[in-house]
Amino acid sequence: MSTFHKLPDRDHVSSKQAGAGLNEVKHRGSQEPASSLVHPGNLAATAVAGAVAMAVAMGFGRFSYTPILPAMMADAGLSPRDAGLIASANFVGYLAGAVLAAYGWAHGRERRIGLAALVATTLLLAAMGVTSSVFAYSVIRFLAGLASAFAMIFISGIVLGEGLRARSEHVPSVHFGGVGLGIALSSICVWAAPLASAGLSTSQADWFTGALVALAGTVVVAALLPRGHLAASGGEREGPLTWTRPLTVMTLTYGFFGFGYVITATFLVAMARDASGGHSVEFLAWLLTGASAAVSVYLWRFAVPRFGLAGVYAIGLLVEAAGLVLTVSLPLPFAPVVGGLMLGATFMMITAYGLQIGRRLAPESPRRALALMTAAFGIGQIVGPLVAGWLAERTGDFTLPTLVAAGVLFCCGGVVAVELRKIRSALDR
Repeated sequence: MSTFHKLPDRDHVSSKQAGAGLNEVKHRGSQEPASSLVHPGNLAATAVAGAVAMAVAMGFGRFSYTPILPAMMADAGLSPRDAGLIASANFVGYLAGAVLAAYGWAHGRERRIGLAALVATTLLLAAMGVTSSVFAYSVIRFLAGLASAFAMIFISGIVLGEGLRARSEHVPSVHFGGVGLGIALSSICVWAAPLASAGLSTSQADWFTGALVALAGTVVVAALLPRGHLAASGGEREGPLTWTRPLTVMTLTYGFFGFGYVITATFLVAMARDASGGHSVEFLAWLLTGASAAVSVYLWRFAVPRFGLAGVYAIGLLVEAAGLVLTVSLPLPFAPVVGGLMLGATFMMITAYGLQIGRRLAPESPRRALALMTAAFGIGQIVGPLVAGWLAERTGDFTLPTLVAAGVLFCCGGVVAVELRKIRSALDR
């Protein structure tokens, strides 16, 4: 039997999640057992489509800004405040996309919208290479944020829904692991692009290379992502979202997590360059961020039977906070490398598990829960780069912004730990 087909019985927590998937299928009116709804081969193709979509939309569409930023600052003369403003414009777009996705206008059209978002991501990556204006950069990154939110929410809804119906714990790991693969691949592209720049500036070569890779990925997703109404969203519209204390706690901590992680996720490579770490250290730091993110969701799942999904979420927040402290306290070349490794090892797991918890806390309206948690996350991401850029200009480096981010993440982990019993109780219903 394919590993994409069924959850192992020993994992009590994951079995609970499988039960939620079964209930969702029954609620939508299917008379077939959940395990028979998705063929293993089709499920594997769906998981791969999700991974590639996340690599395009997130790994390139959102996070390739980080390794390209030092070249942009050199080519276009951007200041830390300019860089923070451009990053925040992307996150404003992400927030707008998340809010728009929470409404029912996309019902039955999720696949088409998700693919259109990937096409838009490709075009917008290329557009970044034809300007040097802060205003134009900001507009393009805003639209890229909008596109990445649509791709994240609508394609994730399709892929995770298929995984739940098949009772597979591997689909979310593969799907969200695509973000890390995209980050790692973007690092390689940024390292290799100047070798064949053909008279282009370094940042232009980086953006155009990313656009070509995104185009290839979009073709793969279009070929593999399942078609059909059931795959997208089921036969009924979702009901209104019911706010409970556990869901509120998860949404708020997820939003503050957006603030805490994004400072390092945006400025890690620039921090390495400012500290004269050299191009090889920049490359290695971001490559390790992506590589560790790619496997983090899979590896962290082994801790779920012992600590529970919410417990691992809380531990991840605390570990990431410790990693941020190490990013500004260790000597070179270890600081950015260790910081990147610990960032990658945690942020994608926190993202994936946070959204899974949110979906399970709102079984009657999982897409709305996902969209509103993503919106809270987006607000945190908007504020983070603005605060970091402002503090960096006044202090001369990113030490204070990073420590502020670490403090926020420590607080988030503590709040979830305090509320852990209530969250677990809600998940077990």
